[in-house]
Amino acid sequence: MSKQKPRGKEDKKAAEEHLTTETQTTTTEDLARDPRTGGDILVEIMRQAGVDVAFGVISIHNLPLVEAVARDLRFVPVRHEAAAINAADGYARATGGIGVAITSTGTGAGNAAGSMLEALNAQSRVLHITGNVNADLIGEGKGAYHEVPRQLAMLQAVSHEAMRIETARQSRKVLSDALRMLNTPPFGPVSVDWPINLQYTADPEQQNKVPERKPQVRTGARRDLERAAAVMAEAQRPLIWAGGGARTVGPALTELAERWGAGVLTGANGRGSVPEDHPLCIGNFPTHEALDELLRDADCLLTVGSHLRGNETREFELPLPANHIQIDLDPEALGRNFPIEVGLQADAASAVPALLAELGEHAVDEEWAQRVAEVAATARKDLRKQIGAYAEICDSMRKRLPKGSPIVRDVTIPGSSWGNRLLPIFEPTSNVHAAGGGIGQGLAMAVGAGVARPEVPTLAIVGDGGLAVHLGELAVLANEQPHVVLVIFNDGGYGVLRNLQKARGEKKRGVDLLTPDFGLLAESFGLKHKRVESADDFDQALKKAVKRGGPTVIEVAVKKLRPKPQAMIPAISVPNA
Repeated sequence: MSKQKPRGKEDKKAAEEHLTTETQTTTTEDLARDPRTGGDILVEIMRQAGVDVAFGVISIHNLPLVEAVARDLRFVPVRHEAAAINAADGYARATGGIGVAITSTGTGAGNAAGSMLEALNAQSRVLHITGNVNADLIGEGKGAYHEVPRQLAMLQAVSHEAMRIETARQSRKVLSDALRMLNTPPFGPVSVDWPINLQYTADPEQQNKVPERKPQVRTGARRDLERAAAVMAEAQRPLIWAGGGARTVGPALTELAERWGAGVLTGANGRGSVPEDHPLCIGNFPTHEALDELLRDADCLLTVGSHLRGNETREFELPLPANHIQIDLDPEALGRNFPIEVGLQADAASAVPALLAELGEHAVDEEWAQRVAEVAATARKDLRKQIGAYAEICDSMRKRLPKGSPIVRDVTIPGSSWGNRLLPIFEPTSNVHAAGGGIGQGLAMAVGAGVARPEVPTLAIVGDGGLAVHLGELAVLANEQPHVVLVIFNDGGYGVLRNLQKARGEKKRGVDLLTPDFGLLAESFGLKHKRVESADDFDQALKKAVKRGGPTVIEVAVKKLRPKPQAMIPAISVPNA
């Protein structure tokens, strides 16, 4: 097609204007980059938070933000908005700090919603910045490009907190408020809805004053601390249950377990709160039958930051001690699922050291400590018998990886059956898993963790079905080159659901999937790939991947493994008609 010269005043005006994808005209003069925009304010806030990376998908509705971050810090362009949140989530968990994700308005923000629920379940500190249409068009229903009704309401439903920047001058204040919320327990993701015109016109030099407001930490009532310590002092056979709220406690939790002589149980999200090679750490085995007698004989339980969910307590049927002390910031969680003797509405990072000081010296029952260690060993030994060749693969992972390596587990049989329990975790920042149970988030989480922790390799345990959800993020892995070892356990579909259907006598439906040639797929992205069929081959492949650096894909041919693992069948109840 030949290029025609503009004719007349209207054609001349059109030639001087830039037609955007919003099918509205914006003069090229208006599009010229101002030296300072809202993007510079975002960079300032990120630096204040100690964050130098943002993950996201570039869009016409977040250009000033992405351009500023990419210029002054680091912007990692992922391929899907859900992956942007997952990567920021992985970054946050692997650092113990804040992760930042930038998405677009409308469908882009909607794409992010599912992963925001994951961050919400995990109480992960994700700052989600999403664009919006021009502020004067919001709620007008005029059909602006990318417009979505009730976007803020959607964000409020999937976020710990959500707010909108309504004027250019309040940009810094809203972002500062978001940062304060992210630093105030109970933690969770915070969303900021930022109209595109206000991103461009937010002058860093013309911002409303931001009052100094330090995060308020709830330390618990003094009388409740004294009551709790008095109950604990009488115990001879104590247990501690560490949930996600225990992740920030630090060494004080281990010291309390030692002084009190308590065995330590964890939920999946509390793993690493006490190192899992500690003799008092039972770990994520509360529902194992080997613990039933121990639970019945225990005379006191201290629950730290766990809601004692149904899937971790045999649907609330575990025989927990009547002398039960619970620490939680949510007052409604206290005594909700199991009766309590004392409830402490407090941040565990403050309450546990306070209890330690209040408890003082305590006579430890050495026989109880020995029994705890024996029960823990029995539970692990029983699981090893069930998982066949996976036991040696688990050993290889722990042997080849540094203690501080982030270990990311997607929802897949190896992750759920032994990765979440048997594979030892030594610190909370190594523990990254799909707390909300959503499949397919592992790769992006591993990218975020790998970017956050370049000094150690990151391991990702994923299934072929889960990986298919976000195959595009392999391009991010190849482009960013983090030291991530992506282990794909390939069983040709959704193995756990296949096992469940078989156990119920049903025909296989919807569980066998067309699986790509992962070797060719990795080659197309320029990624190193190794397919293995035995635990010995896996160990050699992992050894090389850890030594090599950069990303590596190891594909485990599950159906070739010997000894063959027992079929994992989830403990779900199917109601009768």
